[in-house]
Order: sequence, then structure tokens, then C-alpha cells
Amino acid sequence: MAGFRTLPHSFMTQPSFGKPGSSTRTYLQCISTTCQATFEASEKIYRCPRCQDLLDVKYEWDTAAVSNWKGLFDQRRMSNRPIDVSGVWRFRELLPFYGSEDAIVTLPEGNTTIFSAPRSASYAGVTRLAVKHQGLNPTGSFKDNGMTTGATQANKLGARAVACASTGNTSASMAAYAARAGMRGIVFIPGGQIAFGKLSQSMDYGAVTLQIQGDFDDAMRIVQELAAETDIYLLNSINPFRLEGQKTIAFEMVQQLDWRVPDRVVLPGGNLGNSSAIGKGFRELFDLGLIDRMPKLTVIQAEGASPLAAYWQGDRTAGFRPVEKAFTLATAIKIGQPVSWKKAIRALEWTDGSCISVSEQEIADAKAIIGRDGVGCEPASATTVAGIKKMVATGDIHPDEDIVAILTGNGLKDPDYTINYHLGELYQHAERRMELMTGEGLLDSPFANRPIQVRAEKAAILDVLEQLLKD
Repeated sequence: MAGFRTLPHSFMTQPSFGKPGSSTRTYLQCISTTCQATFEASEKIYRCPRCQDLLDVKYEWDTAAVSNWKGLFDQRRMSNRPIDVSGVWRFRELLPFYGSEDAIVTLPEGNTTIFSAPRSASYAGVTRLAVKHQGLNPTGSFKDNGMTTGATQANKLGARAVACASTGNTSASMAAYAARAGMRGIVFIPGGQIAFGKLSQSMDYGAVTLQIQGDFDDAMRIVQELAAETDIYLLNSINPFRLEGQKTIAFEMVQQLDWRVPDRVVLPGGNLGNSSAIGKGFRELFDLGLIDRMPKLTVIQAEGASPLAAYWQGDRTAGFRPVEKAFTLATAIKIGQPVSWKKAIRALEWTDGSCISVSEQEIADAKAIIGRDGVGCEPASATTVAGIKKMVATGDIHPDEDIVAILTGNGLKDPDYTINYHLGELYQHAERRMELMTGEGLLDSPFANRPIQVRAEKAAILDVLEQLLKD
């Protein structure tokens, strides 16, 4: 890629963020209550340039039209237009406006089913339980909801390469949307810490896969530095446009429930972007008068990667403390330094929510029970049922509450976990060797896209990328 280490003027276009004929304005605002600086939505920034805090996408809506939006959103469910079929872009009045539908990158995504889960309800000790399965998205996880808006923003800005750090689902989703948009995808994965089901996706979708000799937090640090210093566009959840897509999970949920708000929404917590996004989604619906109350948002983390739970359950005056060397077999939430922790705390405060952690055993057993309902999910998703069971036992959840648990990923994302559990071979700490014992008739691989192992050093990564991404 020519000029890879620089930010050429041609990288940025000057898009109009405000649909022709609409009075709605979209802009970026720092979340810090002592800063609140605002910036144009067309700027390529991920943190506040003044104080380095996180950014929100904010709106000045045309409130005169709000009363018609529910009917409009419901009508679009009967349309076959791709942006109406999408469970994200169906709600485009509540999303950034791009001036032209041509910029939208959609597969389409969303439209994920809400299942009843009677066996899981009985196991958790509640009268009834519904699960909204984001694993039914095009690449098998909730990341698609956010990646469509993130990729659209990248497309509008004229980005040629997009990147993310990932424990698996983000890389799979970003690779697919990059391929769809004709961009080059670059994924940074932690060495030996990604499920093969997810790794296979980013390879198949053509992304450059760099296997960092470090953990997720190392990969996240480096990709942020590279995005700040090169013309790569960052698509992790630190990007506020990513979260705008993920907030539509809240919109779609209440639409599926005939605009009725459940008592509680329970979801896993890893990098905490989804918790932040869904909280923002419910808050916007409430502020616009499209719902009459807020559900209690409940975030469940794995014990070995639970900085938010430690903060929420402990002495909050001590501040938020990352977890060094985070560990869990639920690799999708194996994150000790979540980027979106401030937004997640805000979401819990908005919704009178809560956050707890559960053990590896509790996660594994809950996953098996969810499977008995005929619903397969990845391990991280099972923290929801494990957490509900634990909170019912402590009296923090009433058995008669109306609860929706969000399952974030498909069961086929990590089949080794499932097989090892049912064979009685699921160890918390184990070394496994994936090797071919014998074989014959080897096929050619003319389109092979092998992961590249690289040191967790910016200079080494830039050298690799410049060689790979030459025009």
C-alpha cells in the first residue's frame, strides 16, 4: 500500500453527515463530564484529542418525526430492500446519516431470533427465560451488528485498509465486512488464544492475520498505535461508530417484543463494548419516548477476567483496576483491560444494573443446559444463564422477572470446548497439540491465507504489513 506509514490527504473525504432534507445533526462528543468537547462526525478519531477519553456519537434529532418511527420501523420488516431487511439499518433514523445509501456495507445482519428456553429457565430457577441469539448473524456473532456501521463509516471516509485486535469474533466479522466493501482487512490475534472456528473465518474472508506473541491486551495496544500513526482505520469497539450498530440489538429486541421492555437484560462482559452499546440504545429509546422504562442491564463476566465485576461489587472509591494476565476458557471474553469500561459503568448506572462474575465450572454447565434447549452457543454466551442462576440463589433476581439473556456467539465458534466437555476432557489449564497424524492425497492450496507470526512490536508489524500490502 503506497504511503502506508503516513496519512495521505486522499484518505479523508468530506462527507455530509446529515441526510438531505433532514434536520438531524450527527457529531462526536467526549464522554468526560469535565470535557464534553465536540467534533465533526467526519473526523478520523477514536478518542477525544483533548483529554484522551472515549467518544460518543451524538444526535440532534428531528423530534417532530419521532412519533411515526415505530410504525415506520414495523413497516420495513415487510420490505425486501437490503437496508430494510437488515436488523440494523431498518432503524436508520436512529443511526448516523451518511447522505447516500451507496456507502452502506451490509450482508445484511441482525434479525436474530428470540427463543424461549424452558430448560435453561428451570436450571436457573426462574419462571421463564428468553434468549436472543446473536449467533444467528451472518458471521455467527453480535459483532456483525456493529461492524456494518463501522465498515460503513470506513467506506464513507475512503479507508483502504481496516484493522482490529481480536480474540476471534471481531476478526471474523471485520474480515467479512472488509471483503464485502473491497477493503483490505488486517487482524491482530493473540498467540495460541483463539478458537479455530473463529480463526478459520478471518482466513477464509481474505484478511491478513497477524498472530502476536502476546495476549489480547498487547494486540489492542499495538493496533491503536498503528491506527493513530498510519492510514489504517480501526474497527475495534473503541470506535464509537461500531457501538452505534450494536445498540440496535436493543431496538430490535423491543420491536420483537411488540415494543414491550423486559424487566432485565443479561449479557456477557468482555471488552464491554456491547454492554455500553445496548445501554446507550435503551437510553436513546427512553429519551425519545419510544419506550416507557429502562430494563435492568446485568453484565456477567468470567472470574478470571472480571475487572468490571470486581469494581461493581467492591470498593468503587478505589477506582477501576484492570486484570493482569486475564484467563478464561470462554476466550471471547478473555480480556483484562476492557476499553469500554467507562461506558459500561455508565450503562449500569443508567439502568440500575449490576455486574457479577461466574466460575469456569458454572459457565461450562450452563452451556450444556442451553444446548438442551436446542440452542447452541459459544462458551462466553453461557455466562448469562450461569449468572442468572447465581443471582437467583443470592436473591438478587426474583424468579418471576421477565428476563432476556443475550447469547453473543454461535455454538460452532468453539466446537473443541463442547466436545471436550462432553468427553470429560475439559481442563482449565491444558496444553493441546493440533497435528495431522497421517494422510494422503494432499490437495493444492492456491488461495491459502496463512496466519503470520510476528513479534508484539510496532516496527516489526509495520515491516510485515508494508511488504504484504504493496499496491
